[in-house]
Amino acid sequence: MLTFIGLGLYDERSITVEGREALRSADRVFAEFYTSKLVGATVDDLEAYHDAAIEVRSREGVERDPEAILAAAEEGHVAFLTAGDTMISTTHTDLRLRAEDRGIDTRVIHGVTAQSAASSLTGLQNYRFGKATTLPFPYAHGGDDVPGSVIDTIEANRERGLHTVVYLDIKVGTGPTGPDPDHEEYMTADVAAGLLADGWEDALAVVVARAGSPDSVVAADRLSALADREFGDPLHLLVIPGDLHHVEADALAGLAGAPADLVEE
Repeated sequence: MLTFIGLGLYDERSITVEGREALRSADRVFAEFYTSKLVGATVDDLEAYHDAAIEVRSREGVERDPEAILAAAEEGHVAFLTAGDTMISTTHTDLRLRAEDRGIDTRVIHGVTAQSAASSLTGLQNYRFGKATTLPFPYAHGGDDVPGSVIDTIEANRERGLHTVVYLDIKVGTGPTGPDPDHEEYMTADVAAGLLADGWEDALAVVVARAGSPDSVVAADRLSALADREFGDPLHLLVIPGDLHHVEADALAGLAGAPADLVEE
């Protein structure tokens, strides 16, 4: 059995009860934290809280060489952990398919995702979101601007009146000069807002910082204004709203401090 478990958003306690029980009953536990991480807990915290030894795998050790995971799952019950929901944004469908091809039973235990939290914290209605996108560090795509794919996604959503979740780049194990096991870098919302402000300086945007934590931050303003603010420790994301329902406008004003002139109907 190979059980994929989403750990939720913040620390060792963010996991569901079902996920905790499956983790604690596993014969071996693997995890990856290169696509996202729990900013409120270390691997040691997870091991102590769940009374389990956790083997952290690199990207290569999951995507290119998953044999250790699959072989263990052929012999016993293996848990595979990621932050958030294990199949949303941190997708590992390929690993699941490999397991199924080898006759290994698989199971998915979901966790809270950044996108669902963004909707809940901002008051923007979840069914009014369009396609999401990820804003990479400029060095990661070989340029010094915003990739055309990001611009196209935001513009297409705006034309349809839909909100856009903009995930912000994470680089773990790879830096500006290539592979680097000591490199760990998280794009912050002010940097992201500065990059996007070149094209939409006065556009309304919403920062969501440290969703799921006791000190989460939600702030709405013009992109140019958000670029001049600091939002503390990661993880951050941005939402570019589309057309606003009056309840959504009230939520952004009341919960995120949006200037009145930006949310008027």
